[in-house]
Amino acid sequence: MTFFKRVFIASAAVLFIGSAQAQTFSDAFAGFGSNEGEPIEIEAGELRVEDGNNTATFVGDVVVVQGETSLKTQRLKVFYAGDGESQPEGAVQQKISRLEAAGGVFISSKDQTAKGDEASFDMNREFMVMTGKEVVLSQGPNVVVGKKLTVNLKTGQANLTAGQGGVSGTSGGRVKVRIQPNSVENSN
Repeated sequence: MTFFKRVFIASAAVLFIGSAQAQTFSDAFAGFGSNEGEPIEIEAGELRVEDGNNTATFVGDVVVVQGETSLKTQRLKVFYAGDGESQPEGAVQQKISRLEAAGGVFISSKDQTAKGDEASFDMNREFMVMTGKEVVLSQGPNVVVGKKLTVNLKTGQANLTAGQGGVSGTSGGRVKVRIQPNSVENSN
């Protein structure tokens, strides 16, 4: 069952509790950063590396691509773990532990997109959180809008809420769902 079918079924609950949960939207994020088989390619206007803090900051029209998933933002800070010392065969032993994107974040994979003000990826816990004045998820003509999206990249569980979006002075509100009839194929 696709994300939008589940949201449609859950939309009655949205009217009463102001949040929606689904199991499959994270398909758009599942491989991002956690798929060690595919390289992560990053382009930006500038790169600042702070070896003492184990961070690298990309600034200016940042584009990140891994497989079919891409992320676009103005600033991306990469936190890495590991000592950075060379291992046998010249390999460097470092692993990305966290990504923080700010300045408008747009993530796309196949026909699914997510847009917000900020996003963080915790690679160790396999969680992604996107916040903003308006977090917009879309799949084709179908759209879901809230303020905070949390995705468990391991289990596929996604939660979109309308409050506590991370933008100061905003709270409350409602999750909004627009589903185009006959736009979601039956995948059962």
